[in-house]
Amino acid sequence: MAEVELPKPEELEEVMSHKFTRRVALTTAIFAVILAFSSLGGSNAMKEMILAQQQASDQWAFYQAKAGREHFYRGQKMRLELDLLEKEALKPEIRQRYETLLKQMATQEERYGKERKDIENDARKLEHERDTARRQDPYFDFSEVLLQIAIVMATVAILSQSRAIFGVALTAAVLGALLCLNGFFLFFHLPFLSH
Repeated sequence: MAEVELPKPEELEEVMSHKFTRRVALTTAIFAVILAFSSLGGSNAMKEMILAQQQASDQWAFYQAKAGREHFYRGQKMRLELDLLEKEALKPEIRQRYETLLKQMATQEERYGKERKDIENDARKLEHERDTARRQDPYFDFSEVLLQIAIVMATVAILSQSRAIFGVALTAAVLGALLCLNGFFLFFHLPFLSH
């Protein structure tokens, strides 16, 4: 029977450490991929927040302009109504012109009022988009921090060959990944991460 040579304990330790190193390195690469998604999500949330705020501000300025026009036509309509009441003995053709102008003013007032309501709805939608992006952003920020800590801890785990430190890295990465997912989907709300 052939004799089987058993490896020396030092050789076993070296083989096990390489296996551990490869696993930690592969896991660290996964951490980095999740970090990239988190960074992209945070960047997009910030851009969406700023853009939606600018667009909402533009809509509110447009709203104010429409409200000013609506008030102008309402005032003109009221003045014409008073003129008609005051001047009962107008020639029929002049009365007809007054009434035509009155209808035009009422139509313009109504048009600007409707446009103003549509603009208000658009502005509120943009504010909602801004608020959603504002709620998403801190989850991405804290996700990035935890994933960066996880990568550093995984590197330390490789250098020190410490499974305990790698456990800390895994914990930080899992928390970071959860926060990243929550940044995209807002599954839950953490009060200390609100703006």
